Amino acid sequence: MHYITDDFYSIDKIHEIISSGEEIAISEACKKKIRDCSSYLKSKLASGDQIIYGINTGFGSLCNTVVSSGELEDLQINLVRSHACGAGAQIPNNIVKHILLLKAIALSKGHSGVQLETVERILWLYNNNILPVIYELGSLGASGDLAPLAHMSLSLLGEGDVIYEDQIRPTAAVYEELGVDALKLYPKEGLALLNGTQFMAAYLSHCVTQGFKIFDAANAVGSISVDALMGLISPFKANVNALRRQKGQIDVARIVFERLQGSELTMHPKEHVQDPYSLRCIPQVHGASKDTLDYCRTIIENEINAVTDNPTIFPDQDEIISAGNFHGQPLSLALDYLAIALSELGSISERRTYKLISGDRGLPPFLVKNPGLHSGLMIAQYSCASMVSQNKQLCTPASVDTIDSSNGQEDHVSMGANAATKCLKVLGNVQDIIGIELMCAAQAIEYRRPLRSSKVNEDLLLNYRRLVPFIEDDRVLSYDIKKSNSFLFK
Repeated sequence: MHYITDDFYSIDKIHEIISSGEEIAISEACKKKIRDCSSYLKSKLASGDQIIYGINTGFGSLCNTVVSSGELEDLQINLVRSHACGAGAQIPNNIVKHILLLKAIALSKGHSGVQLETVERILWLYNNNILPVIYELGSLGASGDLAPLAHMSLSLLGEGDVIYEDQIRPTAAVYEELGVDALKLYPKEGLALLNGTQFMAAYLSHCVTQGFKIFDAANAVGSISVDALMGLISPFKANVNALRRQKGQIDVARIVFERLQGSELTMHPKEHVQDPYSLRCIPQVHGASKDTLDYCRTIIENEINAVTDNPTIFPDQDEIISAGNFHGQPLSLALDYLAIALSELGSISERRTYKLISGDRGLPPFLVKNPGLHSGLMIAQYSCASMVSQNKQLCTPASVDTIDSSNGQEDHVSMGANAATKCLKVLGNVQDIIGIELMCAAQAIEYRRPLRSSKVNEDLLLNYRRLVPFIEDDRVLSYDIKKSNSFLFK
């Protein structure tokens, strides 16, 4: 059992919690904060002398429309129903799990005014793997992720659809089967649930976590490609890279240099005095992506531990402030930046794949023994090129766009949700691109025998060959691409 506390949550901790499958509960300290904030809000409403946005007023451009005290619960339920306007494809289940966990953490800070039962119902969905059906499209990434979080919140009310036991079912039917009553929403709760950046944050948390895995894989596979192409080790020496003073570059140079230690291929005499950029500029290109990953880690870890709904309640200071913590600009910029950084890891990987199949440096064309009769890995490079091209299209930034909404009240939006879904697609493409490079590099190494790469690379290749055998004759390679992806990113 993991208890939500006020401790700082890293993306590694979030990934660990979700991957472990352990149940989540709220610590006693956080329960007290939730109760204290809720009690404070109730006392404020009971006094009847204050108009508070979204609590006893309408929403967006209706912010000046006062709602009577007898209609405040209906106001919150109507908010959830009216905002459930999602469209497009369903989002992946693991992203839904992220959203539920991140929303529970944010509401547990004690600045949102929700009932303890509301946070516990979110965790009940999480713990029982009852996952709200949420759609990709609908959020502008400004007043929080309104439409996606409305679909999440419908499930608290016993409405909408959920995925339960691998089936999409009406939430009401699942509640009836499990003997659970629908939740009632009290003043501010609908707004607290819908305001917030948890849709964008869930994507960024997942993409940064997976991005570091891609970075590690790119360095490992790139080092094998260096050996397969009889590349020089000198561009990875510490002295030349230290002069650039870029941390990511220095880190990558060290990683690749260490991976090539003890390689017979590295020590073998070379006829050429210089390598193409896709080999000798691995530290500069991979390193720049690493620096981007580090920046995005900082942004998302701040967001995971933030309060992003509105208005924000400060019981100890007797203040309720309507501000803009729900605006997704920090995440939107980071997601666009991350998509570009991941795309570049794929772009340089495809260039190495191209070199491997080109028949250069003593390797057979398309890495097959009888080219002509067999096409070998020719079309695998086509697939890489297709994905690299699509990534370039997907990397057009969403964060520079804005469309006026809510009659001009919400006149600048981040489009961070669109940045999020694009980033995930780029990430998936890059995983396959690097998997294809591994297919080609592993095939090429066999043509260098009896020379061997380093122990760490040979161990990786030995394990890989248990899954994907050497290509003697043409075969359907899409299966091998899937296996390569699974091998690197399982």
